[in-house]
Amino acid sequence: MRTLPSPLPTAARHPRRARHRPQTIAVIGAGIAGLACARTLVQAGHQVKLFEQGAEVGGRMAVHSTSHGSFDSGAQYFTVRDARFEQVLALDPQLCRPWSATTIRVLDSAGRVASAVPPPRESHWVATPHMQSLAAAWARPLLDAGQLLTQCRVTAIERDRLEPGRWQLQTENADPAQQAVHAGFDAVLLALPAPLARTLLAPTGLAELHCQALDEIDIAPCWTLHLTFAQAQQPGLTTLGPHWNAARSTHHRIAWLARESSKPGRSSMERWTVQASPAWSHEHRYDDAPRIQAKLQKAFAEITGIHAAPSHVSSRFWPHAQTMSTLGHAFLWNRKTGLGVCGDWCLGARVEDAFVSGLELALKVA
Repeated sequence: MRTLPSPLPTAARHPRRARHRPQTIAVIGAGIAGLACARTLVQAGHQVKLFEQGAEVGGRMAVHSTSHGSFDSGAQYFTVRDARFEQVLALDPQLCRPWSATTIRVLDSAGRVASAVPPPRESHWVATPHMQSLAAAWARPLLDAGQLLTQCRVTAIERDRLEPGRWQLQTENADPAQQAVHAGFDAVLLALPAPLARTLLAPTGLAELHCQALDEIDIAPCWTLHLTFAQAQQPGLTTLGPHWNAARSTHHRIAWLARESSKPGRSSMERWTVQASPAWSHEHRYDDAPRIQAKLQKAFAEITGIHAAPSHVSSRFWPHAQTMSTLGHAFLWNRKTGLGVCGDWCLGARVEDAFVSGLELALKVA
């Protein structure tokens, strides 16, 4: 089994190992929070099984790959404020690089720069060759050790039928007809969006321990649009439209725009990721993809001045995208029952919030 690099300073590792026996722990969700949690628990000597319903890890660090290059479909960049996050990133210094999104513009609804807004004062970072690469690198040792199951959706959390003091998970894989039970867990930790965590926890009969707090979390949806302009590769033409690489917008349809091809380690083919506003995404959450794409392309042209027909258009709907109200602390954990929850929504909406939440829950359990 490969040794996982610790995300903690040496003096802070395994503070409770001598007080607690090794446990068998299930972590549900292999986004940044779940990966940070699982890695830390493995370092503390526990037996860990990480369940991910998708084919790839990373959650909102997802990548949309095309023949012209990739799109960071979810998280666009991350900041580094926590010393522990900085330390774990330093273990692989070639994986993440600064992005010139430090020149982010803030636009009004007509696409004009709102000059009264001060520029951000911290660096913005991206993983290379795409954002999902960070999660994939963290997951690789777990996958190699057989501790990560992908395309494995947890459908129920139940008391273990052979050992009632422990937990078992009902799961299904890519073929819903094929179901399996994974049993013998001392603890189950959910690194999921709050609504999904609540759905799994409610039938356990322990709703009063977690679900009331989860009800108060507000996470907005988001439609994301991906655009490629192959014509920008013509001689003498390198980019289309504005001279900035990223912008926040007050346009009623669009909240964020980023030139993907400006990010380090990416293909130079002109590509844009466009993220709709929370309110507009909620209003149009049931619209079909062609209708969404047409409306967002029109708004994109209004803001950027790029009226050329894209050579590639695709979209993705995120039902749980942006945290609007948080839990206010890093996690929920009940040692008596062995159930806990974590995620970026506990603290905010940043990639770093997810890391801190997963790490802090693991330290509490360990």
